[in-house]
Amino acid sequence: MSKRKEKVTLHPIMMFIILIGIVILFSGLLNILDFETEIYRVNSTTLEYSRELVGVESLLSLEGLKYIFSDTVANFVGFTPLSTLIIILIGIGVMEKSGFLKTAITCVTKKLKKNTMTFLILFASICASVFGDLTFVALLPISAAIFKYGKRNPLIGIVASFAGLTCGQGLSVIFTSVDSSLLSLSLVSARVIDIGYRMASISGVFIMLVAVLLLSSVLTLLTENYIAPRFGKYEVEEEEEERPLSKSEIRGLVFAGIASFTYVIIFLYNIIPGLPFSGNLLDNSQLLYVDKLFSYNSFFSNGFVFIVTIFFIILGLFYGIGSKTIRNHREFIDTLGHSLDGIGKSLVLIFFASVFVSLFRKSNIGTVIVGFLANIFQSVNFVGLPLIILLFLVAMLATFVVPSSISKWLILSPVVIPVFMNAGISPEFAQIIFRFGESVTMGLTPILAYFVIYLVMLNIHEKNGETIGLFQAIRFQIPYAVVSFIVLLALIVLWYIVGLPLGINGITVL
Repeated sequence: MSKRKEKVTLHPIMMFIILIGIVILFSGLLNILDFETEIYRVNSTTLEYSRELVGVESLLSLEGLKYIFSDTVANFVGFTPLSTLIIILIGIGVMEKSGFLKTAITCVTKKLKKNTMTFLILFASICASVFGDLTFVALLPISAAIFKYGKRNPLIGIVASFAGLTCGQGLSVIFTSVDSSLLSLSLVSARVIDIGYRMASISGVFIMLVAVLLLSSVLTLLTENYIAPRFGKYEVEEEEEERPLSKSEIRGLVFAGIASFTYVIIFLYNIIPGLPFSGNLLDNSQLLYVDKLFSYNSFFSNGFVFIVTIFFIILGLFYGIGSKTIRNHREFIDTLGHSLDGIGKSLVLIFFASVFVSLFRKSNIGTVIVGFLANIFQSVNFVGLPLIILLFLVAMLATFVVPSSISKWLILSPVVIPVFMNAGISPEFAQIIFRFGESVTMGLTPILAYFVIYLVMLNIHEKNGETIGLFQAIRFQIPYAVVSFIVLLALIVLWYIVGLPLGINGITVL
């Protein structure tokens, strides 16, 4: 990475410690200054508005200090990125130690052009939002491995994959549980204006599909022509000449293929409703299939991390048995802990990141800021394109302090949806504008819980003895945010001007 001249002067752990101190101090100061705002809610039954005064909670108060000292350990233990990372790394370790990753990725990458592989990684990352936040933990190390065994710098794969994961958070071609929650909020707010209003779950599929394909292509060009040249050649420990697969490697791939195929068939059968003894992983108390699959009580949703980890273990184990890289149970046990070796400093980083995220949420600073942004729509008389651009920019800004889509829309939708409907713009389009806007800046905020996983992966694969700092990691994402801003806003403006249908049973105007 000789072309990258940034000097890291502050370790990310120290940066999070500083951010924790800033949050504590600012929460106390803003509380003294009565930093508060009104947030509007809509009663889903009566469709009546209520107003709630929300202010900043001081972490310098006695209650705040009690929270810091009593809940820090519990917040760390319950910090989802920590548990998912450790569990997923167990499966990835088996695949890597057994040789499956190297063999499989080498077979694929030697037959594909660099641009094609980068496009596939970005496309997969952008579409991965359907599987929830687990994809941050699964795809980042896999993308790094693809670049590493493809004889390219794995940091490029990590940066590109994280950009795809964050920029794709609001681009859902398939209707997800998040989309279901957002649609419910939009529908309640829409019925304040039109009590009989209905919204279809596939009302935005056309514009979403175009956005996914267009953004995947443009971000691929950005990665190959601007991002990749900024990283120097990755120094591998040993260079091996290209050779055909050995009989043992082929046998290992066959074993892994048969075992994993069997596992996938069993898994799929258990998420299909209506067949004999099927649907065991679904929450059958829900009405919509997407809610059966992704509800909080769904076996699929709660156990998906473990399901994927077992899949990875099966791939690595059966490849090892077939290729004879795993000869006994002791060698198998060694593979289970392979990826967990030397991650002590990463765990410390995750600890301080979890403290920062939990304290920021507890302070309520983000909620108050989003409340202020929501109230802007009541003080302006914008219509048409100015109103569309305003919502896009508000969604971008709000994501810096509240990454959660549902939490933001819960505050914004009661104000935004009626304003858009009165301006002749459909609630479906308003929700899509919001989703596109939040996608632009999702990868730029360390308040996003999974940002620390991105930071951890960067430092694990940094082989030049440097430490990649927090702001340096953010700088890697800025070009992607700029390009996403241009592409997604241009797409929204074009769709509005031309008047194209958003999807099936979905139009841009009422």
